[in-house]
Amino acid sequence: MTFSRKVALAIRIAIPCERIGMSVIGLEVPHAHVHLIPLHTMEDISFQNKAKISQQEMETTAKAIAVFFEDQV
Repeated sequence: MTFSRKVALAIRIAIPCERIGMSVIGLEVPHAHVHLIPLHTMEDISFQNKAKISQQEMETTAKAIAVFFEDQV
């Protein structure tokens, strides 16, 4: 949870949002894992409302999160 919090703080800086939601599930894979989801409303946490972004946007976002994560450590 300590690591997840650091990632969540970095996401909140990299992606403008009201807060970061957390879901811990493991139905798709044989272990539990943490989903950290930028939220504006509670409906945003639904896995049926996934945002569609390009591969380039995903890479840019991942790099921004990584930069802000380093600031959290």
